[in-house]
Amino acid sequence: MTFSEIDLDPVSHITTDAIGEPGRRVFYLQGWLDTDPKPLTVIIEKVQLQTLAAGLETLLIDIAEQYPERAAVPTGYDEEKMRITPPVDPLFRAGELGIGYNAETDQIVIMVREVVMEGEPEDDASQVRFWCSRTQSSQLAAWGKQVVGRGRPICTQCGQAMEPEGHFCPKKNGGRKREGIV
Repeated sequence: MTFSEIDLDPVSHITTDAIGEPGRRVFYLQGWLDTDPKPLTVIIEKVQLQTLAAGLETLLIDIAEQYPERAAVPTGYDEEKMRITPPVDPLFRAGELGIGYNAETDQIVIMVREVVMEGEPEDDASQVRFWCSRTQSSQLAAWGKQVVGRGRPICTQCGQAMEPEGHFCPKKNGGRKREGIV
């Protein structure tokens, strides 16, 4: 593993998407700089995308409450523009994601740190920071929720994805549940 630290500041575009059939999808986060036509791509997990979308929504609400003088951000997006773009050549697989806000520049940062394999030093993990506008973050959150929603149904008891043949639900002591059948 070789260490690299990359700042896309600011991104000209940021998006996420999944490739593959539900249950076997691979999720990606992509960002572009105006100066480079090739996107920077990292692999993320479905739960990381769910958490990122929810975290961005919460952060945007907090910013609106803390800075009411700042313009409201639109929540819509153009689906065609939000799809990932080839080449899908990921830099690394994400281990940790974080978000933050710089009030001086009015930018949201999405920090992605490479997964560290057992036995490898933590300091060798690469990092990417995607610096986004609040509008880009709002679009990413809304689109991310839509991408996650295209997959397998989620169990209302435990929050885990359900397989078509049934679901081992820890909240039901392992009881199997089919969609619509208890």
